[in-house]
Amino acid sequence: MIDSQVASVSAEKQNGDGKSTEKTLTDSEILAQALTFILAGYETTSNTLSYTAHNLATHPDVQKKLQQEIDEAFPNKAPPTYDGVMQLEYMEMVISETLRLFPPAPRIDRVCKKDVQLNGVTIPKGTIVMVPAYVLHRDAEYWPEPEEFRPERFSKENRESWVPNTFLPFGMGPRNCIGMRFAQLTMKLALASFLQHLSIVPCKETPIPLEMDVKGPMHPKKPVILKFVPRVNADSKE
Repeated sequence: MIDSQVASVSAEKQNGDGKSTEKTLTDSEILAQALTFILAGYETTSNTLSYTAHNLATHPDVQKKLQQEIDEAFPNKAPPTYDGVMQLEYMEMVISETLRLFPPAPRIDRVCKKDVQLNGVTIPKGTIVMVPAYVLHRDAEYWPEPEEFRPERFSKENRESWVPNTFLPFGMGPRNCIGMRFAQLTMKLALASFLQHLSIVPCKETPIPLEMDVKGPMHPKKPVILKFVPRVNADSKE
């Protein structure tokens, strides 16, 4: 819970004698920013990690390839580093494909700032325009067999054939997600850390396929339940 008195003081500019001179944020604005940190900066990242874990559990070949990349980058289970995880190309592909299938924001809303003519259609100023990212990411015109989990779609070679603006997990332009790079780094460090030691496998409670409710904030219709197995045991069974 936010202490409104502390928040109010922290949002005031002070002069040299410590007296308040100008209040820069209202209590409601501070609360709104706090909720943004919680919902946009925490929940979306944790959800994407859950979806990635589900994809890896149901695609063991992809998981094994990713673990091999991690092992080569960090021999002898060395702690992952910023520079190291930023070089993991296959991990980038796995995360990107997960974001294609399960974008944090299933739709993106923008307010039209002026009258616009687009393909013969007039969009008046003030109109709320919705971009359905979830639908766009699963459009077979742009993504062959769109329901399939295929990280190779995001290889350097395949990226060259993309239709522009058909992949929008973080929006686009000057108002895209401000936390995009931080979220990606957090996910890479988390994946590298636990995949060094654990493998993810389905269990009887695992929903397959993973069905989503896209009304409002996207979330699974059933909880994502998976089993984590020490790699010493998991690798010995392969």
